[in-house]
Amino acid sequence: MPHYLTDDTICAICTPAGMGALAIIRISGPDALRIADEVFTSPSGRKLTDAHGGTHHFGTIGDSSGDIDEVVAIVFCKPHSYTGEDVVEFSCHGSVVIQNEIMQLLIRHGVRCAGPGEFSRRALANGKMDLSQAEAVADLIASRNNAARRIALNQMRGGFSSELRELRRQLLEFTSLLELELDFSEEDVEFADRSQMLELIARIDNLVTRLASSFMLGNAIKNGIPVAIVGPTNAGKSTLLNALLGEERAIVSDIHGTTRDTIEDVAQIDGLSFRFIDTAGLRTTNDTIEALGIDRSYQKLSTASIVILMVDVCMSNAQLLDIVHDIDKRIDCPNQKFIVAVNKIDLDKARAEQLTVDIQNAVSTDAVVTISAQQGQGIDSLKQLLVSLSGTENCDTDETIVTNLRHYEALVRSHEALARTEEGLRTNLSGELVSLDVREAIEAMGEITGEITNDEVLGNIFKNFCIGK
Repeated sequence: MPHYLTDDTICAICTPAGMGALAIIRISGPDALRIADEVFTSPSGRKLTDAHGGTHHFGTIGDSSGDIDEVVAIVFCKPHSYTGEDVVEFSCHGSVVIQNEIMQLLIRHGVRCAGPGEFSRRALANGKMDLSQAEAVADLIASRNNAARRIALNQMRGGFSSELRELRRQLLEFTSLLELELDFSEEDVEFADRSQMLELIARIDNLVTRLASSFMLGNAIKNGIPVAIVGPTNAGKSTLLNALLGEERAIVSDIHGTTRDTIEDVAQIDGLSFRFIDTAGLRTTNDTIEALGIDRSYQKLSTASIVILMVDVCMSNAQLLDIVHDIDKRIDCPNQKFIVAVNKIDLDKARAEQLTVDIQNAVSTDAVVTISAQQGQGIDSLKQLLVSLSGTENCDTDETIVTNLRHYEALVRSHEALARTEEGLRTNLSGELVSLDVREAIEAMGEITGEITNDEVLGNIFKNFCIGK
């Protein structure tokens, strides 16, 4: 990643161009204050290099060719800034023309345009945050619901990092005792009590396992809880999708097999993101394209956290129960939730109620609901049911919840190393070999916070950041 972690001064527009009345342009680096003074003029004539950190100054920005705009300059003196460097932020009017003119002005005065995530990467290099906190910055910006925002904010404030640092500290003490014994191997000295070590490893592994286990929930909160809407053709799946989204997202037709591929969109319900997936109708067909769509329907069913099987009151009992049994057999994930939605109750409410009883007697589901997707009946109740089955009702987002796949993979490696450590202690494996497993667990944890990393990993992480952060 060229230019990163250098001693030059960088700048970027930190707000979406043309999206508001005001915009912020940030400068960070060793010459930030000096260059800001070259382009900024205060009515009092006071220089920003003489200003205290955290102060605001009104003035104009421009050069000998003329003023560009009236701005407010905010000064942050190192190390008390986001990046740990001297930082100046110019608040200007939101015109795209003005923003571009200011950026060109700064570049002419020797400032370089920042790359994706470069401000955060400098903050990492200057000890203002660790790697997991830097990643949480990107998650906070991208958060699409309140739960994801709270998780990211907690991680950005160091909640996850502090837990990992304490675990690593205890493991380092543990392996230090083991390695100290190696220096006295000829004297058969034992500095570490093996029973206490086993208790320590078990306690740490329980915490690591808990963190790793939270990933499924955290990933769902971050990216949207996947809900697959499956069922036979013309059961009302596309109509239900449109009702849940509150817009005409999918084509609704009386013609069988209209939906030939999956359609996905996200809706917010009670502060949670649900990723609804409308699938091709399930039936026997000789149409190659439709058959491919049906195969994808089954694939989406297997990856969804919640499956809604749509049936309707017009189906025969035999046809309805056949597909209910078929979908029930395909739901094999332990935490997958299964809802059967009996649609079109506006046509025959009594039959819908009888079908509900028949389905409940036939298979074990998490819920059977009656709705009219077209009329909107029962949709609000279905939404609340989705929230209650999401697994988030008892979720305290102030606790540490893992949402990052990289973190999850490192935690799994740490758990595996700790399991080998425990086994080694129980079988009286030599301290040297046990210490190697402990070191592997320590290294895996260090990769999460960035205490052990390399430029390639950093490059892959920060390339996905937005410019200006």
